[in-house]
Amino acid sequence: MHIMITGRNIELTEGLKAAVNDKLGKLEKYFMPETDVQVTLSVEKERQKIEVTIPVKGNIIRSEQVSNDMYVSIDLVEEVIERQLKKYKKKIISKEQNVSNFRKEFIEKESDGDDEIRIIRTKKFDMKPMYPEDACVQMELLGHSFFVFCNAETEEVNVVYKRNGNTYGLMEPEF
Repeated sequence: MHIMITGRNIELTEGLKAAVNDKLGKLEKYFMPETDVQVTLSVEKERQKIEVTIPVKGNIIRSEQVSNDMYVSIDLVEEVIERQLKKYKKKIISKEQNVSNFRKEFIEKESDGDDEIRIIRTKKFDMKPMYPEDACVQMELLGHSFFVFCNAETEEVNVVYKRNGNTYGLMEPEF
């Protein structure tokens, strides 16, 4: 794996680089050697954040962890990515689109049945056209972290969602 580390508001010491390479190096058992891994370390106030992005054919494997200690964040991010890989292994294999990015041993190893994705509830609702700002208000009133709506301007289904720092995001389809 090619691990590319960048820093924002932090000095990339040899200790930090070694910790990232050591922890994320454990993921080599899952990926082919030519896989690129993008790592960003950043500090905002007391928050020590690591973001790891691994683009694989058709998908992105990503984790972002925050703590008071960068080394703790590094430990957490490795555990989360490993858990994601094990959880979505069946999906990866059934789609057969991403298999080339992963090691043969990982793909062929028997997986646990507990990691299967199950939809346990279906919810139907009316979608009246509204503006994104109104959708944000509706989302807040419901106490949800996202809200699906029909955009009055584009007449397409959109999603507004809550971001860190009391800001909002808008997701629009791209065809």
